[in-house]
Amino acid sequence: MPINIWYYWAVVFLWLGINAIGSSRISSNYHVKAYCSNPLETEQKIALTFDDGPSPYTLEVLELLKKYNASATFFCIGKNIEAHPEILQKVIDEGYLVGNHSYSHSKFFDFYNAKQIREEIEKTDTLLEKFTSKKINFFRPPYGVTTPSIRRVLEKTNHKVIGWNIRSLDGGTKNQELILNRITKRVSPGGIVLLHDTGKHSVLVLEQFLQFLQQNNYQVVSIEELLNLKAYGD
Repeated sequence: MPINIWYYWAVVFLWLGINAIGSSRISSNYHVKAYCSNPLETEQKIALTFDDGPSPYTLEVLELLKKYNASATFFCIGKNIEAHPEILQKVIDEGYLVGNHSYSHSKFFDFYNAKQIREEIEKTDTLLEKFTSKKINFFRPPYGVTTPSIRRVLEKTNHKVIGWNIRSLDGGTKNQELILNRITKRVSPGGIVLLHDTGKHSVLVLEQFLQFLQQNNYQVVSIEELLNLKAYGD
C-alpha cells in the first residue's frame, strides 16, 4: 500500500513538473503553436521584437531603427496604448508592425479564466485597430506563458502566437554588457529577438546590437518576411 501511494505522488509531481515547464516555455508548443524562429532560413536574416510599449523610450527605439534601416514588430500593452496614443501613431506612421500583448500585462494573467483573457485580448485589439484599420493577427502572451485557457481563447480569436528564440532578459537586468553578450552569442539566421522599449538601458543595448548585426552582415527584416505570416487581416 505505501508503495502505491508513493507511486501515485511521483506521477502527480512528474505531471506537474512537465506541465509547469511546458507552460512557461513558449517554444515548447505545449499548449499552443508558437512561432519562435524560422529554422529553414539560410540567409543572414533576423527579426527584432519589442514588448511592453508604447512608452517614451519607444521614440528613441524608432530613431535607431531608422538610422540602421531595421524593421521591427512592437507587441503593445493596451493600457500603455491609452497612455501614449501619439507614440503608437508614430510607430504605425513609420511603417512598423504591431501586435497584441494583452491589456494589463498582469502578473496573474496566466491564472485568468478564458473569459478574462478574451476580454483583455479583444480590448487591446480594439485599441490597436483604431490605428491599423485592420484586424490584429499577432499575439504574444505576457511572460511567454501559455495555458489551456489561453489556447481556448486563441482558437476562437485566430491569433498567431509569436515567440522568440533570443531572449535578452533586459526586463530583469540593466547590465548592458550582460544583455548584449547574451543576445549576440545567440544570433543565427532566422532568429527572433525579444527586447523591450521601456528603458534607457534597452535603448543603449539596441544601438550596440544593431551595430553588431551590421558588422556581421545581418539584415533585420520584419516578422512577416521572416515567418511568411501576415500581421494584419482584413
